[in-house]
Amino acid sequence: MKKHAPPQHCFPLLSIFFAIIPFSSSFDYHQALSNSLLYFETQRSGRLPHNQRVTWRDHSGLTDGLEQGVDLVGGYYDAGDNVKFGLPMAFTVTMLSWGVIEYGQYMASAGEYGHALEAIKWGTDYFIKAHTQPNVLWVQVMPAFPYRQSLSCDWGNVSNFAGKLALIAVGFSFDFLVGDGDTDHYCWQRPEDMTTSRQAYKIDETNPGSEVAGETAAAMAAASIVFRKTNPHYSQLLLHHAQQLFEFGDKYRGKYDKSVGVVSSYYPSVSGYQDELLWAALWLYRATDNQSYLNYVLQNALSFGGITWAISEFSWDVKYAGLQIIASMLLREEKNKVHKPTLEQYLSKAQHYLCACLHKNNGSNVDRTPGGLLYTRQWNNMQYVSNAAFLLTVYSDHLREANQQLNCHGELVGPEEILSFAKSQVDYILGANPMAMSYLVGYGPKYPTKVHHRGSSTESYKHDKGFIGCTQGYDGWYARPHPNPHVLVGALVGGPDVNDRFRDDRGNYVQTEACTYNTAPLVGVFAKLFGLESTEFSSNPSLISSW
Repeated sequence: MKKHAPPQHCFPLLSIFFAIIPFSSSFDYHQALSNSLLYFETQRSGRLPHNQRVTWRDHSGLTDGLEQGVDLVGGYYDAGDNVKFGLPMAFTVTMLSWGVIEYGQYMASAGEYGHALEAIKWGTDYFIKAHTQPNVLWVQVMPAFPYRQSLSCDWGNVSNFAGKLALIAVGFSFDFLVGDGDTDHYCWQRPEDMTTSRQAYKIDETNPGSEVAGETAAAMAAASIVFRKTNPHYSQLLLHHAQQLFEFGDKYRGKYDKSVGVVSSYYPSVSGYQDELLWAALWLYRATDNQSYLNYVLQNALSFGGITWAISEFSWDVKYAGLQIIASMLLREEKNKVHKPTLEQYLSKAQHYLCACLHKNNGSNVDRTPGGLLYTRQWNNMQYVSNAAFLLTVYSDHLREANQQLNCHGELVGPEEILSFAKSQVDYILGANPMAMSYLVGYGPKYPTKVHHRGSSTESYKHDKGFIGCTQGYDGWYARPHPNPHVLVGALVGGPDVNDRFRDDRGNYVQTEACTYNTAPLVGVFAKLFGLESTEFSSNPSLISSW
């Protein structure tokens, strides 16, 4: 299927129009919050519960792990395919949990607190199953044949970790190189129709994977904070698994995409495992208040890059900005003053990320589109936007509570300005952009209708139980010019290009595919913005987790 670019002459006119007419600043953040949580029910794998709200989905992946002798039923499909990838799934749960920790009271006010906990628990229940032994974690379940052509990172002559991360630090774009839309997917099939062999992959002492062990530990530690008051037994179970996984990932160090080679075609680890180990230790410190975990973060700060890498992105792969921000906020606590020299170095790198987003760094800033959207790279750019909006929102709260300002090379930036910019990114997502398009599917009058997603682009299994085979689905559904039969409510698609242009085409997977880790950070930000606007806000401290 040939991809046709939209006419170039339309966009200068749009730019003039939006320069004259100011963007709307009024959005229904309550509705956006509700929609975003609904999306995770769409992505569920396994046996769906009786209270499943996305009714066009049905049970799927009920034999996952059977050939390997383990129960791997459950978890989330990462995006528009029927694969369960451990690393991005764990990051999704970490960000959902962090959002609840920070803004759970607003979610409760919106009537969405229970749905947020259900979204987290669907992931953590799966992680408990996948962690079958202290030093064994099942990290991927996928068909025995590839869904996509092999993706490869165009590193050029840069073959070492330091070189790759240095290029990321200055904003170099690593775009995955794939075939065209006609050959990108081998099988287009509803998850309910999967009959092919499902292969599961694990990491263990012989085949280590410190990135995915560390991120899963972080997810379970963060979730243990969420469930501390509402389900203390479950909270302790999560913490037990988190501690074991961190010890496993730290003791048997190694890159997971070397041990599980097939994952390098989908989610290769560019940053290595050092950031995940620091990230996991920091979350375990927050969950336990055990000084040994903080000591780990401090003692490995230099050798693991925590206080040396100045990064301008935060994602499922690169955790430095997030851990630097959390570490820097520890300076508020009197007991941590003794660690001030190292924590201030973490603060310096956190400031680099925040100032880069705000365009207040000396030379090294995150690019923006003409419409004002942060732009990191072509493929699924919205993941970086949603993560940035979340980190900026959290840090603005930190500054407000500490009565401080952000120092961007001598220019002081107040918490109100930081939050205002974060809100501008969210509003762009919801429709305040040159395309007047909401990139959160199902929100507002105009949103993508041809999302690159197997389940939503084919007829519901509940309505038509006739088997749809691989090529049949591709020929009969993927190539259809019509909108998807089902609206993928709450999904955040990859988004527009560097010039704010977006082509709503199922074959345009760079822009129209959505991922769980795109939406996860927005849950917390939507809750915060709803809370600020709500005049009826009240919280029940007995139900809300505390940090």
